[in-house]
Amino acid sequence: MPQPLVSRRRFLTTTAAGLAVAPWVTSGLRAASPNGKLRHASIGVGGMGESDLESLASHPMIEIVALCDVDSNNLAAASKLFPKATCYCDWRDLLEKEADHIDSVNVATPDHLHGSIGLEAMSLGKHLYGQKPLAQNLFECRQMMLRAREKKVVTQMGIQVSAGRNERLAVALIRQGAIGKVKEVHSWSYKKWGDMEPVPSQTDEVTKELDWNLWLGPAAERPFINGYYHPQEWRKRRDFGTGTLGDMGCHMFSAWFRALELAAPIEVCSKGPAPLNATNWAINGLVEYTFKGTAHTAADTVKVTWYDGDSQLPAEVIAAAGGRISKEGSVFLGTDGVMLFPHGGAPLLVPKEKFKNYPMPDVQAGDHYHEFIDCCLKGDFKTGANFDIAGPLTEAVLLGCLSSPFPGEVLRWDAPGLKISNHELANKLVKRDYRKGWELPGV
Repeated sequence: MPQPLVSRRRFLTTTAAGLAVAPWVTSGLRAASPNGKLRHASIGVGGMGESDLESLASHPMIEIVALCDVDSNNLAAASKLFPKATCYCDWRDLLEKEADHIDSVNVATPDHLHGSIGLEAMSLGKHLYGQKPLAQNLFECRQMMLRAREKKVVTQMGIQVSAGRNERLAVALIRQGAIGKVKEVHSWSYKKWGDMEPVPSQTDEVTKELDWNLWLGPAAERPFINGYYHPQEWRKRRDFGTGTLGDMGCHMFSAWFRALELAAPIEVCSKGPAPLNATNWAINGLVEYTFKGTAHTAADTVKVTWYDGDSQLPAEVIAAAGGRISKEGSVFLGTDGVMLFPHGGAPLLVPKEKFKNYPMPDVQAGDHYHEFIDCCLKGDFKTGANFDIAGPLTEAVLLGCLSSPFPGEVLRWDAPGLKISNHELANKLVKRDYRKGWELPGV
């Protein structure tokens, strides 16, 4: 049987006060390593986790102390790169046994474990780099933001593009009014992280390298189907991932969320197909958001529309953007022009003739991963994607996911109350059910 997330030792560790820290670390850290480096644990070291780990480890002032993964193949590969690190299969064991030896944690597991691991790590006063989305559901997302504030730890969500020059330039252009006031925004991704087929009626033997119970974590037990959930297909499954919107929306939303200085949306409505069943996300999503307007918008509210898979932008939007768009990106329609911002590319002002001599703001690129480490060492909580920024952004993304089973229905979001105010069935999806023994720590 799974063990409770918060043991007596962890509770005492979390609530202890008056612990001395070295002068260069934040109040969240209880001890400094003798060599002055940030002592770090990496949870989830395959796929994106491998990339995160290597990027973090490239900083000269970090020491990789512990590694964790439920897949022994992933763990073995990471251990070869960091042979001095202690290896764990169960993240709960890592946090309990290494609590006195680590200062920070990064989490790169499937989405459904982001909240559980992140909340536990922050409860222990550990700085947290969490992969996007911040959590798999709205309740956990809000708790992550609140826990970070409570524990006064440095945080960063894994939206690497937010530190790049292209996004910083796009934000600066909108903020300085290059295209006037923004009337609406359209964002899209060609990806299809969904499945419109029935769930296979089969049960396979769990592969020898995988701990299926730990992989499931808080999700309900179900038969193992080889290749259906692990290693990457989990993004398509509603209990584990968040579909294309949850995967790519965090990247695409970042620029306009920052540029327009938005808060959580007030309404959301899915115009795409509903999921076929409770197991899988739908493909070809189309979601319309309504946000309160800001000083950068043309009206009291502003509409943002998301498209994925085969869903197409309106022809007039493509024409306004110059007639051609990339596979992923955003279009800002303003009162004095248009900005096309391809994902991974530089922003383009349209019409080209009007803006050919436009003076571009002087912005510099940063290092998303090194910024997190530097802030941990300096006690600076204002990373570029800290949870006070990433929390509301992720809420917007997850509201779009939540709307998918209710196509054509406008869902009103009561952000202070953390609830859908006009739809009882939709409101039940704000929070998930937890398998016994896997309840959220400290909530």
